[in-house]
Amino acid sequence: MRSIPERCILLVEDNPDDEMLTRRAFAKNNITNPVVIAHDGAEALEYLFDEKTHAGGGQGLPLLTLLDLKLPKVDGLTVLRRLRADPRTRLLPVVILTSSGEQQDLVESYGLGANSYIRKPVDFAQFMEAVRQLGLYWLVLNSAPPTHV
Repeated sequence: MRSIPERCILLVEDNPDDEMLTRRAFAKNNITNPVVIAHDGAEALEYLFDEKTHAGGGQGLPLLTLLDLKLPKVDGLTVLRRLRADPRTRLLPVVILTSSGEQQDLVESYGLGANSYIRKPVDFAQFMEAVRQLGLYWLVLNSAPPTHV
């Protein structure tokens, strides 16, 4: 029997410390899906839509996208707007993972179709627990949409 490759998690994060903490939290919580990093919104859009990349080239969309809002080049809300406007990515689960506590960001994220909004805890133990719960729900309990619709 042929094994089915694990779908990746797309982490859109410009802060190297937050990237490292997220990877560490994944490892400590036995989240073994491959993680693709986009360091800004432009990289995320290129990964998802460019025909030469993994997702745009027909290999399937990520199982989950963790999207920061305050990004260089193209901000997270613009990325989310583009994802929801395209039929190929309209159903892609997108969790906003941000340090922003601005009410407007929360309202606009949900208005644009975010599936969830998580504020990054400052405390590492709280962050570990948030990632554990995120992984349990989005990678184990949730039924993901098909990779190609």
